[in-house]
Amino acid sequence: MRVTQKNLLNNRTKTPVALTAMGFGAAPLGNLYTAMSDAQADETLDAALSAGFAYFDTAPFYGLGLSEQRVGKALSAHKDIVISTKVGRLLHDCHPDDATPEMYVDVPSRRITFDYSYDGIMRSYAASLNRLNGARPNILLLHDIDPGTHGQAVSDRHLRDLFEHGGYRALQELRENGDIAAIGAGVNDWKICERLLGEAEFDCFLLAGRYTLLEQEALDSFLPLCEKRDVGIILGGPYNSGILATGAVPGARYNYMPAEQPILDQVAKIEAVCASHNVPLIAAALQFVMGHPAVRSVIPGAANPTEIASNVAVFNTKIPADLWSDLQAEGLIRTDAPCPKE
Repeated sequence: MRVTQKNLLNNRTKTPVALTAMGFGAAPLGNLYTAMSDAQADETLDAALSAGFAYFDTAPFYGLGLSEQRVGKALSAHKDIVISTKVGRLLHDCHPDDATPEMYVDVPSRRITFDYSYDGIMRSYAASLNRLNGARPNILLLHDIDPGTHGQAVSDRHLRDLFEHGGYRALQELRENGDIAAIGAGVNDWKICERLLGEAEFDCFLLAGRYTLLEQEALDSFLPLCEKRDVGIILGGPYNSGILATGAVPGARYNYMPAEQPILDQVAKIEAVCASHNVPLIAAALQFVMGHPAVRSVIPGAANPTEIASNVAVFNTKIPADLWSDLQAEGLIRTDAPCPKE
């Protein structure tokens, strides 16, 4: 793997947090859609470490604590890596009938409440520390505070908790005390990131699925603002839930749902240009996002060592510059989208 690192800056002190260009998204370790054993999780994380990964992202939501537990068990002895986790969801042990596993299977019986206040942030952080069992997060991200998750009215209420009831102050205290190195948000919506930047200072955002070969609206205002403010982007969901990995096949998923025909048609056109350059669509999707200077790391998920090896191979695939210019000439990506250099 190209283990070059890009610095994510703590904007309060300009302290660098070094991220490998490709990180590890640990949602699959929470038994996303299908269960895995603890041994398989250990093997996957060991493979990532052996491949040179030095940045791992997890969250309480992933497997209702299971992902954090597995990440902590495997990584607590490795002090030279960066871990991000998230706050905003609190987990409560409960009867299985009351649990909220959503897309996670064979996970602990826990229900979720949302709390972005001072107390909620601090309780969430403390619970994550307990589950990580000695592995300490460097980056703390507000999780899913956007209207797409809650609806506009509830999202606005959570933002009031954040800015009027101490949630942001809790993040500041943790950063100023040296407990964490950087603060941000992990969401599927660039507009809420832009709104957060209008209210306060953040170091980074984990943006999932909103800057890809299929979507570049973030170039209108948000990504230029990040460049201006030196705010780093960690890019999740580079395949838009799968379709940019599988191609326009029957059952391909886009934004967690079966893709509709216009999206299938768009992907087929992108795939045809890639094929004309003998470049797999998945490689173009993974590498395209790294062309933007605000993007510090991309974090595809992996559920086994084979997928780790595949991600590394895809990330190292040589892509000619003509592919990007042809996609732009065909109107398939924006002409103002910064593209990777050979």
